[in-house]
Amino acid sequence: MFKAHQGTGVCTQCPPNSRSTSEAAAICTCRNGYYRSDFDPSEVACTSVPSGPRNVISIVNETSIILEWHPPRDTGGRDDVTYNIVCKKCRSDRRSCSRCDDNVEFVPRQLGLTGTRVFISNLWAHTPYTFEIQAVNGVSNKSPFPPQHASVNITTNQAAPSTVLIMHQVSATMRSITLSWAQPEQPNGIILDYEIRYYEKLSRICIPEISSAMGSRPATDHSEYNSSMAKSQTNTARIDGLRPGMVYVVQVRARTVAGYGKYSGKMCFQTLTDDDYKSELREQLPLIAGSAAAGVVFIVSLVAISIVCSRKRAYSKEAVYSDKLQHYSTGRGSPGMKIYIDPFTYEDPNEAVREFAKEIDVSFVKIEEVIGAGEFGEVYKGRLKLPGKREIYVAIKTLKAGYSEKQRRDFLSEASIMGQFDHPNIIRLEGVVTKSRPVMIITEFMENGALDSFLRQNDGQFTVIQLVGMLRGIAAGMKYLAEMNYVHRDLAARNILVNSNLVCKVSDFGLSRYLQDDTSDPTYTSSLGGKIPVRWTAPEAIAYRKFTSASDVWSYGIVMWEVMSFGERPYWDMSNQDVINAIEQDYRLPPPMDCPAALHQLMLDCWQKDRNTRPRFAEIVNTLDKMIRNPASLKTVATITAVPSQPLLDRSIPDFTAFTSVEDWLSAIKMNQYRDSFLTAGFTSLQLVAQMTSEDLFMPLFDVRSIWKDASPDSQAYHCSPLIHFHWQGSHNALQMSCDLLEMLSGSCVKDMLWPEEQRQQEPTSSHMHCSSQKRSCHVHSL
Repeated sequence: MFKAHQGTGVCTQCPPNSRSTSEAAAICTCRNGYYRSDFDPSEVACTSVPSGPRNVISIVNETSIILEWHPPRDTGGRDDVTYNIVCKKCRSDRRSCSRCDDNVEFVPRQLGLTGTRVFISNLWAHTPYTFEIQAVNGVSNKSPFPPQHASVNITTNQAAPSTVLIMHQVSATMRSITLSWAQPEQPNGIILDYEIRYYEKLSRICIPEISSAMGSRPATDHSEYNSSMAKSQTNTARIDGLRPGMVYVVQVRARTVAGYGKYSGKMCFQTLTDDDYKSELREQLPLIAGSAAAGVVFIVSLVAISIVCSRKRAYSKEAVYSDKLQHYSTGRGSPGMKIYIDPFTYEDPNEAVREFAKEIDVSFVKIEEVIGAGEFGEVYKGRLKLPGKREIYVAIKTLKAGYSEKQRRDFLSEASIMGQFDHPNIIRLEGVVTKSRPVMIITEFMENGALDSFLRQNDGQFTVIQLVGMLRGIAAGMKYLAEMNYVHRDLAARNILVNSNLVCKVSDFGLSRYLQDDTSDPTYTSSLGGKIPVRWTAPEAIAYRKFTSASDVWSYGIVMWEVMSFGERPYWDMSNQDVINAIEQDYRLPPPMDCPAALHQLMLDCWQKDRNTRPRFAEIVNTLDKMIRNPASLKTVATITAVPSQPLLDRSIPDFTAFTSVEDWLSAIKMNQYRDSFLTAGFTSLQLVAQMTSEDLFMPLFDVRSIWKDASPDSQAYHCSPLIHFHWQGSHNALQMSCDLLEMLSGSCVKDMLWPEEQRQQEPTSSHMHCSSQKRSCHVHSL
């Protein structure tokens, strides 16, 4: 019982969900979980927070969304329920989300909604979002717990283009105006065309509107409702059929596959009056007369030159087509095998495109989504529906806006190359679009994308036979290219595409040869005026730009290593210069984990320094076929016979029999500083050296302090003797120097030796230091 006010009144029962703590109490306190707002009188019942909203429905439209929901089942006993919207932008895996940007718009508002519907816009395209609809009432701020809510996860679609910011008048006549404008700052895809809206303004006074990201403001001029429309495929347009001396209000908007963007701000432009036109004509009359005279002289000169050149051109064309015919009828290919023709042997490269690539009408192509970016522009997934054929998925490479004629020629050269190939392990060209913008190259669509990333995503998921099958497909494609006398130059797992059936196809033709020197991709390094992928390229191609099918075989060996290591980076984090130095000193990549010995031996065969001793692709295909037919040959796993932590294999073989004394031999291998150590230990002849064991090479023979006297263990460059390899064993806090001279006779230098106690340091468990005979310094490479 309680009594809220003094006086003669009687005590009354406490309101619902409350109780009095003493007799004759002036107020009843709320029970746990129930509250009064600051504006509730003490006589009213205590209420609770509402439950969450129900049955949330989301409707996504490009980069906007409509959310609708039902009220909570339990309002907490109050009738002042409102709703708050919490917007979170998420990563693609939704493992982490953050609050949305401030430019996201909520209509009618984000907080304090009284209705059960909200429109949200200005979201990012192709982005996952999570929206929480919170139900709150007058006592929610009294509760120690967050408001109850319902969540919905959505992913936005492709966005329409942003607004065109400003237009410029190029020229005007009495009956027309020519305008130009810049492409929207955020095209969000390929601009298909522009729509121009214009109308005659009744008043000569015009205040232009500056466009914003939200587009133009609603119409206030009644003449706008009588506006006309025009279309333009480019960012310029000529509007005809206008009246002289009138002011016209113009707006423009861009269109992509996602639809139209918002109209630009209103800009005013005026046609010329009759007097203006006559005045302008008088000013231009001398210029017109001079231009006409110069034109006559130019035409006469042109006719004379053309007569002289036509005879030379006739002979030149005859020679070119004769060469082409000889290409097809002769060469090193098999009888009847078509031989590759370089598009740049054509006098007009566009002729090569017409000859080898089919022109496709852009209306047959439907662009759907961006799947990557290339050297020349974006790459899209889309669909192609040719008359009389079923619709298929395709990949669409586009040429970015603002290209030069050379860039267009280089871009289309890939189509001229691909169009000459027809093999199940070569990416198939469907056709090109050159008669509209943007220029496109359309190829078959490969569902699993690039081989390197596909293998990393599926690390350890394929059997050895499956991996060998992939390698066999790549080798078959390269065999076909070699027989056509085509040299790829950029064979790597990143340039192999994989379809849903795990069929591997060679792709990216012709682009690597046109990489500019300002290319920022660290995969490609400058060499003799061009860019080459050092880790995949044969030494003769790096040194002399000598690219042949044999250099492609070297690259194929690296691809084999990538496949068997499930997409690991060749040579790990070694610099490109260190890779070049190591290859020159006959070091080669070791077998990847669990790699069959037969496959690693095939890799080593591909990496022969003498390109004439490398296997041909036909031999590689036959070797892989034998492995597939005899899986037992793949059961023997390759091992590193030297030190397990050694990242590169030494393939050099010094000729021990060529020396007559220990001193000559030590001098030849640049270890002459150890002559006294050998003689003191009793090894005075080559016969005794040949009988040495690894125990003979312990500390008495080599003084590690003399080797490391100029270095500290934590430095990155060490002064040391050439041709000695050092290996950290961090688990023992020791440096293990491998110097087994018995193995040195066949190409390696090994022996265990510990750090002096005062120089022990904590280091990574497995690192490699390679002493360069040229630089006389050691470089650390973590594995």
